[in-house]
Amino acid sequence: MAQPEKRSILFVCSGNICRSPLAEGVFTHLAEQAGRDNEFSADSAGIGNWHEGELPDPRSRATARRHGFDISGQRARQIRPVDFSRFSIILGMDSGNMTALKRLASNSAATEVALFSEYTLGERRDVPDPYYGGEDGFETVYHMLLAGCQSLMSKL
Repeated sequence: MAQPEKRSILFVCSGNICRSPLAEGVFTHLAEQAGRDNEFSADSAGIGNWHEGELPDPRSRATARRHGFDISGQRARQIRPVDFSRFSIILGMDSGNMTALKRLASNSAATEVALFSEYTLGERRDVPDPYYGGEDGFETVYHMLLAGCQSLMSKL
């Protein structure tokens, strides 16, 4: 019997070092905990290329560790046109990301492109970028991502 094709999800933020790697880690961790990791593949990318090849922000890595998972194997990358055919769902973290994603998506009808919170929780609000703040901002973002990823997993 053939394995069903995995649903592929790409999480996108500005530079792929704070929000989107944490979202990828949260979603992957939840899938593993639920025994559903064979159903999904998750990745993350940034709109910009200024952090290409870098590890996630140390505060994102610390937040992940505090919550029982590791994102230190991830490296930042910029979203590419091919991503719009490789992933079934692309979720932007904020309205600025969405503007850029819609511009890049052109006519890629096979891929759903949506705002993370709107797609997962039915709320049109941005996941704030914690880059210029302290640890508490990363914790706030983690809890937003956790709620959204739990909802996403239950929908898929």
